[in-house]
Amino acid sequence: MLDIQNLECTRGDRILIRDLSFRLRAGELLHITGRNGSGKTTLMRTLCGLTLPYGGEIRWQGTPIRRLGEDYRRELAYVGHAHGFHGELTAVENLRVHACLAEGQTEIEAALDRLGLSAQAGLPAKLLSQGQKRRLSLARLLVADRRLWILDEPFTALDVSSVLLVNDLIVAQLARGGMVILTSHQELGLDYDRRTVLDLDR
Repeated sequence: MLDIQNLECTRGDRILIRDLSFRLRAGELLHITGRNGSGKTTLMRTLCGLTLPYGGEIRWQGTPIRRLGEDYRRELAYVGHAHGFHGELTAVENLRVHACLAEGQTEIEAALDRLGLSAQAGLPAKLLSQGQKRRLSLARLLVADRRLWILDEPFTALDVSSVLLVNDLIVAQLARGGMVILTSHQELGLDYDRRTVLDLDR
């Protein structure tokens, strides 16, 4: 489904990743690890099509993503370091905007409830705690049906119960044939056998 061939990624004039190849199929999880500065975020942005690779190719269902353009981006959901919402809008308004832009589902209240944010639905997003902001970012995954999730440090600022909740969301995505690529400095508490670890330090 997602095929990476001899990928090279740079930041400035420094090559961070060289000759990286892997294939991700439906129901599979790729866990990317590595020290700060190893290229994790650069790789994630490249896989999303936000940054051009220095070399190599990324293919989706056999076609280079540079040729697919928006057709590829409609297949993926990206949660990066930035929260990706407007601070003046309420939590529910932010999700409505995202659902509209993503031509997604309209079960906004259900998504907020699933992420434990029902009580904060009417609050401006800027007033949420860091953990609540992170959960609001992740709630976007539930209002748009996407086959590929690309999650850069999704557990940042989350407490133990929220980490378990996000793990459940990931397992559900994989169980329905979706794919997940994520970075994390911590061990994943996922009991899932179709998981591959890619250590960029190696």
